Amino acid sequence: MIPVNLADDRLGADLDSAPAQAYKVYSRIIDWISNERTQLSNVTDRINDVVRKSGVKDGIVHLQTLHTTTAVFINEWQDALIHDVKTFLEKVVARDDYYRHNDPEHSDCERRNADAHMRGMLMGQTLCLQVRNASVLLGTWQSIIFAEFDGPRNRTLAIQVSGV
Repeated sequence: MIPVNLADDRLGADLDSAPAQAYKVYSRIIDWISNERTQLSNVTDRINDVVRKSGVKDGIVHLQTLHTTTAVFINEWQDALIHDVKTFLEKVVARDDYYRHNDPEHSDCERRNADAHMRGMLMGQTLCLQVRNASVLLGTWQSIIFAEFDGPRNRTLAIQVSGV
């Protein structure tokens, strides 16, 4: 291990002489209506619009779906792959399997949507991404995808951008 002399931290010296920038926090909610029970939507452009409007040049953007039967994740936006993702999720969490959540003897849920809850749980409801140069930092083939598993419904995604 190489010892580090913090007193000689040149990066820190550069930051100390740089003009102070105001830290900002900018929050928005975006809404839309899904059209299908299982629907994947590319929301990259909408998220980048919010990031640009925030005035944050460098920082983070945190995305959180406000529903337990939806998800937000990163992947390539390509028609064949989107089809494969849907097929994969149908195989892993079959809609017609028995779930106590769907059984009136055990649950008061009338939507019979246990599969949608399981899919949302597997894919995740939050993302935290870097913001660089007033844009979400993504790889060449990466897109931000919002997944609906219990549509059609009204849906919301909370976005918080923070940084300088």
